[in-house]
Amino acid sequence: MSRTSAAPIIVSCAMAEEAQPFLDALPERAATQAPILPGAARAWSLQLPGDERELIVVRSGIGLVAAASALATVLARVRPSAVISAGTTGGLGRQVEVGDVCASASLAYTDADATAFGYARGQTPGQPETFAGDPTLLERLEQVGQEALGGATASSGSARLRVGQMLAGNSFVTAANVADTREVFPAALSTDMESTALAQVAAGAGIPFVSVRGVSDLCGPEAGQDFHIAAEEAAARSAAVVLALLA
Repeated sequence: MSRTSAAPIIVSCAMAEEAQPFLDALPERAATQAPILPGAARAWSLQLPGDERELIVVRSGIGLVAAASALATVLARVRPSAVISAGTTGGLGRQVEVGDVCASASLAYTDADATAFGYARGQTPGQPETFAGDPTLLERLEQVGQEALGGATASSGSARLRVGQMLAGNSFVTAANVADTREVFPAALSTDMESTALAQVAAGAGIPFVSVRGVSDLCGPEAGQDFHIAAEEAAARSAAVVLALLA
């Protein structure tokens, strides 16, 4: 896709609200064509500022299969330097607040359970127990992430970048089922429905990966805590950190 020597970067989002901050911030590349994706999924080829790098923004649709299939389709056409999962997530860790941004040191599946065959909870047979976030990307996030959040606008007060374990699964975690998730994954910061599947596809292709997601709500919030902001607001925070990472 790119005519330059620099490899493109892929940002994968599930929803239109999560892709929109990137479309608002960056111009489309006139000389390239975004890949054609299955179903309602779509991709855009954007120009990163200051150099010739291409940012491919993918809107996959919600869910593990939608995310994995869209990313695999793009990877069949292009070899990126990194894949980043962006957008919104539900806060799981008790220290996590609405408006924070979580980055993935590791990722597991919330509802994968093959423990009867000796696997760890969260592990799919034949796959590692967890998928690691890329250390170079995480180091850069630690340097620029908090500053990027300091300039973000949000109604829920100051935000923090939190680096740790992130989860994804087919189940939407709520107050009704959060107790089991917290018991099995006591260190987990957040859970969504795409990031771990994207991490698995990226790992299989040998491509650096990290998930960077804004917390839009809390899974089973404590009494008195604010528990929701608009998806657009959480997605804007995620995008601000990702764009700072790529600057």
